[in-house]
Amino acid sequence: MRAGTEPSSEPRCPGADGKEQSTSTSREAQEWRNMETSQSHSSERMSRDLSELLKEATKEVHEQAENTPFMRNFQKGQVSLQEFKLVTASLYFIYSALEEEIERNKSNPVYAPLYFPAELHRKAALEEDLKYFYGRNWREELPCPEATQEYVERLHYIGKNEPELLVAHAYTRYLGDLSGGQVLKKIAQKALQLPSTGEGLAFFTFDGVSNATKFKQLYRSRMNALEMDLATKKRVTEEAKKAFLLNIRVFEALQELVSKGQENGHPVQPQAEQLRTRSVNKSHQHGAAAGRESERTQPRSTDAGAPSLLRWVVALSCLAMTVAVGLFAM
Repeated sequence: MRAGTEPSSEPRCPGADGKEQSTSTSREAQEWRNMETSQSHSSERMSRDLSELLKEATKEVHEQAENTPFMRNFQKGQVSLQEFKLVTASLYFIYSALEEEIERNKSNPVYAPLYFPAELHRKAALEEDLKYFYGRNWREELPCPEATQEYVERLHYIGKNEPELLVAHAYTRYLGDLSGGQVLKKIAQKALQLPSTGEGLAFFTFDGVSNATKFKQLYRSRMNALEMDLATKKRVTEEAKKAFLLNIRVFEALQELVSKGQENGHPVQPQAEQLRTRSVNKSHQHGAAAGRESERTQPRSTDAGAPSLLRWVVALSCLAMTVAVGLFAM
């Protein structure tokens, strides 16, 4: 029995006083019921927030990803240039497909509130990185494993047929990139001996976001304001889990590529990986022509203590999503 409705220890007499007590008790009980109903509705609304549902639904697969050997190695700075290039290539195909479908649905109410191209889109940044790593003919050099193509096809399918599911992929990718990007940028820069001016790391740089924490809060509020019934939200959360699994498959395929010592069907040379240097190396050449040639072809060796390529395992997915370094700061 609720507080305030306890029966009196003294006997009640029938009549006016008894009727008034009964009415007062009834009114108080109704107020308690109204308060509980209000609290229940408030709790229900909170549990239905899409951002919270996504975070909870992907918790298990996120934990699996962050406990992989790759993330432990990556955070120790054990990064191979060749794997980093392969990851960047696959990310280019994935983000190209995602952002093509976002553009297709930028006016669609199921996605429009989350349309932030200047702040979030990564295709142009990845193109910049790929030009640095592969040279002017980078488009001809990129490998696209079958698993990457599978992911690309999934993005195109939902963009054309189930655009309400785009939010799941945008959530797992962009908020993850924002959360851990700066940390991973510093690790990769040091481990790969990349220029301090940022070449090769444009993917991790969000010039359009001045405050990542505040932007993520805005993004989550926009997500939560999307008009979706519970059934649709459930489909979105299932798609988010699928996004994680698609990424795992992509990096399993990349791991197999690396294990075979091939890139785009050609052997790779892990002991003398080639990295184009920028204008900082021109001063070591003789003449302007030699300087231009150096910009295109000068080799750059990685640290002699670089780990074997076979150390890299399925968990390369974490680099793509930056899940282990703050994804769930989302």
